[in-house]
Amino acid sequence: MTSRILAIGECMVELSQTDAGLYRRSFAGDTFNAAWYLRRLLHLDAEVSYATCIGEDAVSDEMLRFFETEGILTDAVRRVPDRTVGLYMISLDGGERSFSYWRAQSAARCLADDEAWLDRVLEKRDVVHLSGITLAILAPDARERLCAALSRARSRGTMVSFDTNIRPVLWPDQETLREGIRAGAAVADIVLPSFDEEAAAFGDTSPEDTLARYRELGAGIVAVKQGAGPVLLWSDGGRHEEIPAIPVEDVVDTTAAGDSFAACLLAGLVKGRDPVDAARQAMSIAARVIRHSGALVRTAAVA
Repeated sequence: MTSRILAIGECMVELSQTDAGLYRRSFAGDTFNAAWYLRRLLHLDAEVSYATCIGEDAVSDEMLRFFETEGILTDAVRRVPDRTVGLYMISLDGGERSFSYWRAQSAARCLADDEAWLDRVLEKRDVVHLSGITLAILAPDARERLCAALSRARSRGTMVSFDTNIRPVLWPDQETLREGIRAGAAVADIVLPSFDEEAAAFGDTSPEDTLARYRELGAGIVAVKQGAGPVLLWSDGGRHEEIPAIPVEDVVDTTAAGDSFAACLLAGLVKGRDPVDAARQAMSIAARVIRHSGALVRTAAVA
C-alpha cells in the first residue's frame, strides 16, 4: 500500500553567490528539503506532498512548477492573494556563509489561518513532518491552530515528525521560543533536535537532557543530533543508543544535513526498518550531502 506523506512549512526563493559575483536562484526551505529527499528515497513507495501557501504572482507560479517537476504533489498548496513567497540570500566571505531574509509578505505565514483547510490537508496522511521554523513564522493563534490540527490528525493514526530546528531570530523572545518548541514536540511521535541549539535555548548541559525533555513530552522516538558527533537515539521500545557519525574530511556545505537526515530516518521507518538501522542510514545520507554545495544534492539521495 502506498504511504501518503506530507511536509508542512515554507519554501523560499534562494539566491546564492557565484564566483562571478552574480547570484544563482533556486528554491529551498527546511521541510521542503526533507520532502525532496523523501521523494527520492521512497521512489514509488509513497506519495509526497508539500503543504504551504504561495501567492498569485509569477515567482509563486514558478515555485509551483518546480514542485511538480521535482515530483512533489501540490494537493496541499493554497494560493493567497496579495502575498508572495519568501526570499533569502546567501553571502560568502572566505568560505563562511551568512544569510539575509525577506519574508514579511510570505504567503506561508498564512498556512494555519484556515482551520478547515488544515484538517482537509492533514486527512488520511500516514506521516506528517514539520519543523520549529514552520511554527516560528506563524502568529501565536495560528501556531495553536496548527498544533491542534496535528493533534487531531495524530489521534486518527497519523505519525507526526518534528525537527525542532531552532532559529532564535524568528521568535519574538526566548520564552515564546521555548513555548513554541514544546508545543510542537507535544503533538509529535518523532522529535529531531540538535543539541547545540537546544543547549542555547533551554540550557541543556548534555544530549541526555535534551532527550529527556522530549521523552517527557510524549515522543516515541527522539534522535538528538550533535553536528559532527554521534546521534543519541531513543525509541519507546526501550533502546537507547549512540549512532556514530561518519567522518567527512571534505565538508563543502552543511546546508540540509539535518533535513536529509530527517528524510532518510522517516523513509526507513516507512519501509519498516528498525529505528537504529534507519538512523544509521540517515547518517550515511547526511554525510554525502555535506560533501556538495547546496541543499538539494541529487547524487546523495540514494538509500
